[in-house]
Amino acid sequence: MRIADMNWMQVERYLERDDRCVLPIGSTEQHAQLSLCVDAILAERVAVEAAEPLGVPVYPAVPFGVAPYFQAFPGSVSLRVETLLAVVRDLLASMRRSGFRRVLMVNGHGGNAPVGALAQELMCEWPEMCVRLHNWWNAPATWAAVSAVDPVGSHGSWMENFPWTRLASAPAPEGVKPMVDMAALRAGSPERVRALVGDGNFGGAWAKSDEEMARVWAAGVAETREALEGPWPNQS
Repeated sequence: MRIADMNWMQVERYLERDDRCVLPIGSTEQHAQLSLCVDAILAERVAVEAAEPLGVPVYPAVPFGVAPYFQAFPGSVSLRVETLLAVVRDLLASMRRSGFRRVLMVNGHGGNAPVGALAQELMCEWPEMCVRLHNWWNAPATWAAVSAVDPVGSHGSWMENFPWTRLASAPAPEGVKPMVDMAALRAGSPERVRALVGDGNFGGAWAKSDEEMARVWAAGVAETREALEGPWPNQS
């Protein structure tokens, strides 16, 4: 359930029987013709659909992440690594104060990887806490579902093109885009990145059928739910 649909008294009663919650983390950055908020949209939605049958509250997605390489694309924003870590640390500290002890961070953006190290650090400080990082899009079963549709998929390509990340005003191009030179991409300035990737798709088809995307999505929801169900190391 979305914590936006709860009041503090309901959270207090929930914590009498369970101590899990979910924190989605995304980014606001270019995704070719798709929404700039793809990573936040997907992280929150997969978390909500995974948690709903379990009755576990899901916080609103953190909409900003670490994406300095996309700064030449208008609308994209980036946090410093230390800023993201400070924000997530404060959020987890507040959740701990409320009484949550098991937190699943559902991450939708590769640039946010440092929060995994932060989780390990915090569990040294707070041994009663268990904080997991779940990169929903490339977890094993979900990535297998992606590969079964098409082994070539990347940032801004078909694998992020769901009905809820599309814009009616910007239909997907047809065809398949050659993969960008990833080594050159990683070594480039934001301006060089924009020159290399053009519209923003790193490579692969821009779109697949809704039926194929539904299979990928079902795998992502199921795998995220499994991560939330546990077992958790500190589960009683």
